[in-house]
Parts: sequence; structure tokens; C-alpha cells
Amino acid sequence: MNLKNFLLILLVLSLSACSEDSVETKKVEKTEREQVYSNEENKESSNEVAETSETTKTTETSETTKKEDVVIPKLEKLYKLNEANWTIEPINEGNRKVVLLTIDDAPDKNGLEMAKILHSLGVNAIFFVNGHFIESEEEKQTLKQIHDLGFVIGNHTYSHSKLSELTPQQQKMEILSLNLEIEKIIGEKPTFFRAPFGVNTEISRQLVKQEKMLLMNWTYGYDWEKKYQNPHELSNIMVNSPYLTDGANLLMHDRPWTKEALVAIVKGLQTKGYEIINPELIDTVIQ
Repeated sequence: MNLKNFLLILLVLSLSACSEDSVETKKVEKTEREQVYSNEENKESSNEVAETSETTKTTETSETTKKEDVVIPKLEKLYKLNEANWTIEPINEGNRKVVLLTIDDAPDKNGLEMAKILHSLGVNAIFFVNGHFIESEEEKQTLKQIHDLGFVIGNHTYSHSKLSELTPQQQKMEILSLNLEIEKIIGEKPTFFRAPFGVNTEISRQLVKQEKMLLMNWTYGYDWEKKYQNPHELSNIMVNSPYLTDGANLLMHDRPWTKEALVAIVKGLQTKGYEIINPELIDTVIQ
């Protein structure tokens, strides 16, 4: 073999080796790039999981805090019902010159507006509910709005029938079914009961006691009488009634003329020095 051929063979072998080294180098570089990308991807994924975990923990903590914040302490009971005349009186030493406002037959067409008026005046009342006024979704929402404004909801039977004319089973339905329906809407059962027309029976008394409600009638009311079905006459008699006394339990109804008289009634009573009490301060536990 001459020198020229020998040098040519060496050159070919050298180029071949370089080519293989280049391919191997490229393979290694590609593998390294893929590994780095995979590691970065895993890192980002881990970070996302960690962030999600932290967010979940924060949300759970926030929700727990919110639930804890919702707990509202019960108000101390400062008043009790005198069943001899249905007035409200202090349990111990306290303001005796008070009156209680109650609205029956709610929530008909005026109940929510009446609640808003009383709320704007900064006073409270019991809204005694009839079941046939909370049958539609709209009516249920109306009741919930009244309750959400801070008003106490009472039981006034489902159909406003005279209990003395019903069978024991019918009386049970009138009272208990309404309690359940009200609880579904506002999340709590009523703690006050008022019979239609003020007529109670042995059965109704037993059921009210069983349901741990306070049975209540009233001291006076006038808005169902024809003479007082206008705002001026009604507000005048409610403020100047001969039956107005310390602890008077005032009966009103979900009626347009009563709604229009509310401001004058509240301000008239306050001008006479009467405080309108919060029903939640009344002890409903029967001794």
C-alpha cells in the first residue's frame, strides 16, 4: 500500500469517528434537555399542588372562621308574660313602661312593608303567621325577608280557623304543620303562639306546651272594626286607648290602613314615654 492510500484511509476513519461522536453528543444533549424540562414540569406541578393545598387550607380556615363568627349569643330574658291580663312585665327590677307590638295574619299583602317601616323606626314586633299566606315560593321568600330584618315569627295556625270548632286531629294539623313549615323557611320553629280570635282549647294548650311555645293573647286592638279602618282613627285609638297600660300587648293586623298608621302609632306611644320592647327579651319558658 502506498503512502497516499494509507493517508486516505486514516482520513476516512477519522471523519467516521467524529460523526459518531457528534451523534452521541446530540443524543446526550437531547436527553439532558428532556430531563431538565421534565424536572421543571414536575417542579411546577408540585408548586401548583402546594398552592392548591395552601388555598384549600386558607379557604377551610376562612369558612371555619365564618361559621364561628355566625354564633350569636342569646339575649338575657328581662320580661315575662302575665297570663292574667296578657301584659308584659319585668322579671326583676326594670322598665315597666313598655308595650309589645304584634302583627297578626302575616304575611299577607302588607306584612313586608310593615316590617320595613318598623325596622326603619328601630323597633321590633312579633309577626304571627298564617300557613295559607306562605304556600307559594314568593310568599315564603316574603316571610324569610321579614325574619331576616330581625323580626320574631309566631304561629297563628295554618288556616285561621276557630280551634273550638275543630277536631283534636285538625287542631294538631293547624298548629304542628305550620311550625314545621315555618322552620323549613327561616330555620327555626316559632316560640310564640296566638290562636285565631283568641279562642284556645285544652288540645291547643297541650300542643303549645309540647312545642315549647308561649301562648299569647292581647290587651287591646281595633283595626278590624269598620270605624278604625283608616290611618287617622286607628293611630288615634291605639295611642289613646283607655286600655293602654304598662306592658300592654297591642294587637294589629296585616292591613293597608294599619300599615299607613304604623309611624303615627309608634311615635305616639314613644311620645307618651312607652318603650317598645324586643320580643326576644320575653321569657318563653313556661314555669
